[in-house]
Amino acid sequence: MVTLILTRIVFVLSIPLCLYAVYFGVVALFGLRKKLPAAPQAKPEKRFALVVAARNEAAVIGHLVDSLYGQDYPRELYEVIVAPNNCTDDTEAVAAGRGARIFRPEGVIRSKGEVLTQVVDKIVLAEEFDAMCVFDADNLVDGQFLARMNDALVSGAQVAQGFRDSKNPEQSAISGCYSICYWMLNRFYNGARSALHLSALVNGSGFAVTTALLRRLGGWHTVTMTEDYEFSAQCAMLGERVHFVPEALIYDEQPLTFRQSWKQRRRWTTGSLQGLQNYGHGLFSSFVLHGSLICLDMYLTFLVPMVQLASVVLGIAGLVLTLLGSGITFGGIMLHGMMLAALMTAGGFVASVVGSAVFAAFTVALKNESLSGMAKGILAYWVFLMSQMVLMLLSFVKKQEKWEPIAHTSAKRLEDMRTA
Repeated sequence: MVTLILTRIVFVLSIPLCLYAVYFGVVALFGLRKKLPAAPQAKPEKRFALVVAARNEAAVIGHLVDSLYGQDYPRELYEVIVAPNNCTDDTEAVAAGRGARIFRPEGVIRSKGEVLTQVVDKIVLAEEFDAMCVFDADNLVDGQFLARMNDALVSGAQVAQGFRDSKNPEQSAISGCYSICYWMLNRFYNGARSALHLSALVNGSGFAVTTALLRRLGGWHTVTMTEDYEFSAQCAMLGERVHFVPEALIYDEQPLTFRQSWKQRRRWTTGSLQGLQNYGHGLFSSFVLHGSLICLDMYLTFLVPMVQLASVVLGIAGLVLTLLGSGITFGGIMLHGMMLAALMTAGGFVASVVGSAVFAAFTVALKNESLSGMAKGILAYWVFLMSQMVLMLLSFVKKQEKWEPIAHTSAKRLEDMRTA
């Protein structure tokens, strides 16, 4: 009797988790729609500050600066600003040699957000810029990026995220997993929400924000390990959605090894928890008080760590109750105890491995990438997802307190991406 009651409790508690998954699944379907019309092309009007926070990026910073100076946009309407911090290599010299303006942050710098705070206060808001674009040092930026962001801002967007593509999707299984993950995010999160007039997520680089919005925010003030998600929440609570501009394209270098990936995603999972802690109440309150569907959707996104934790707890509880239960009849055979638990576990394992591989392959096909070239990433995607779950649970126990850089070594130029 007790086992039956507990089983029913687990079932009832699982219903909200199922509804949560259904919500994200239904929204994701809108990512399959035909591409929405782009903003009307406008004459070059906005003056941009192109900001790059760089730490020991001498191997790649030159190619980024070259791609920024290769924009199909009037040179007098943008300035490239590189902010070297904690460098022990020639990052500053390489960037300056390619023509970038150098900004040296003051004091102890522990994160990218701290660099952006100083650049925004001392340059972006102090000088006559209309907007700021943020890039990472390992990026390569398509020549139409500024023109397409100008279109979006002239059309009324206050903050916009471009399409974050990959420089090295086929280089290793891990870089393949990252690439698939970003392609999914572009289509099934940002693209889907754009179709529904909800907010996309700022993805760390390749985004633009107007100085008008920065002034409303009092500058750039982020404190978590994931300044991009945090900034997305700040915008949502001001009633501004992040517009998705897939025509504004950047290429990003992905980690090659599982160790590099672990370090980076450890920071991301910590930042997710910090974001929920710092902004969960404000986002939900904005929905309740003002009926903001943008804030509700953002709140549900920030709930991912809690949903993952609840799923693990209920999954373990269900397995234990299965071991203690009286069993079920399957094909005329009575299954119970260890046999039933083993069958359910094996079935769940196979379904998750096959399902993740199929969805990954589907995403690669939609992107018109080579299935054979991406085979390593497709087959490894289940491990990537499960390790993300482990990292999230680990962050509940101990948060990452220190930002650790990831080495970037790809010497690819923008011309290499056009011929790939």
